[in-house]
Amino acid sequence: MDHGMGIVIGETAEIGDDVTLYQGVTLGGTGKLKEKRHPTLEDHVIVGCGATVLGPINVGRRARIGSGAVVTKPVLPGATVIGIPARPVAGPAERETSAGNGAYPDPVAEMFSCYNRRIDRLEKYKEEAEQELALLRERSEEAERRLRARPRTLSDNRTGR
Repeated sequence: MDHGMGIVIGETAEIGDDVTLYQGVTLGGTGKLKEKRHPTLEDHVIVGCGATVLGPINVGRRARIGSGAVVTKPVLPGATVIGIPARPVAGPAERETSAGNGAYPDPVAEMFSCYNRRIDRLEKYKEEAEQELALLRERSEEAERRLRARPRTLSDNRTGR
């Protein structure tokens, strides 16, 4: 529930997986009987701000309900409904996205993907720097060995080397 302030979910409402309810959504009932009187939202449904879904109706998988809509009739899977009363504006269609819940991108997954690429680059850079440092140490040690192994000359004795 993004910014879940003011959301009303009736006692017999059923909500599937990966459903997005924005603020001010009402899943309300009709009548006072103890039987099923609230809506059922299937998986991957998106309900916009201030929308009202009333009665024992079914909102199909991957359906979208526009902000401020009042839904009193079943919504087909993949359909988009808007208005008062709600009416379809887009036909049923299976929608696949990276977020898995509609046409919205998943900013958290994108952020982690960016961080993972950066970490990979930094680890590669660190490995290359460590290899370069090892090579420089090896060359330095070799130069020091050659300097110590060379014969001393008279000019070295005068300069203190």
